[in-house]
Amino acid sequence: MSSQDTNEDGNSTPLIPSWVGSLLILVGLLAAWEGYVHFFEISRLILPAPSEVLAHWLGYLQNPLIWYHTGITAWETLLGFFFATILGVGLGILLGKMPRLERMLNPFVIATQVVPKVALVPLFVVWFGFGMTSKVVIATILAFFPILLNTVLGIKSVDTGHKEVMESLNATRTQRLTQLDFPSSLPYILTGMEVGVVLAIIGAVVGEYLGGNDGLGNVAVREMNSYNTTALFAVIIHLSVLGFAFYAVVVGMRKYLIPWHGSSN
Repeated sequence: MSSQDTNEDGNSTPLIPSWVGSLLILVGLLAAWEGYVHFFEISRLILPAPSEVLAHWLGYLQNPLIWYHTGITAWETLLGFFFATILGVGLGILLGKMPRLERMLNPFVIATQVVPKVALVPLFVVWFGFGMTSKVVIATILAFFPILLNTVLGIKSVDTGHKEVMESLNATRTQRLTQLDFPSSLPYILTGMEVGVVLAIIGAVVGEYLGGNDGLGNVAVREMNSYNTTALFAVIIHLSVLGFAFYAVVVGMRKYLIPWHGSSN
């Protein structure tokens, strides 16, 4: 029996949706994890069973304090992602339209990315304090580069034939940018944003690790210092769900912003 069927258009469609396969893989991994912990009698200090972690996480969801910390981390992530998108898209369009300027600034842009960001976190804390500002700066810097890179790539990838049509119509620079360059670059920009939003939440959490008293990163540090591994895993799950939610929102934007593009399906 084939795992695929053929529709009226002659295209093969899977009998089992992909999300079902993903769910089965997840269930299998959790079952293997649970069995490993119980069979080898692993201490919960080292590796708690997933059933214990899930129970602890569900308990977290009923605690108003965890939602306060979730809100702090989410706000830091959103601000960092917003600034990274504005700066990355703006500078990316500028560099994509001005190749000479790109060649001049490219070494400096790369230099800012090859420096380990974690090593700069203490410096940002010194400069901007233990409050939200330092976390937003870190999130912005981490999310900035993929958005910038993909925007430049998108501007450079605009179809030459379409450019010639715009020139033949005597379109202004503003018209070319708003009606051709930017719409054609949106698939690339959204790809950069998908990567950037994940890096933004990583930046916010890393900043919380090293400074301040609020945010899920700080909660994780407190659980680690108290050797509560089960709670630490629960925080990790909570962060993963938050990160997945942000990522899903950005991915979902494709269907509304570029319904004509194949990647929106």
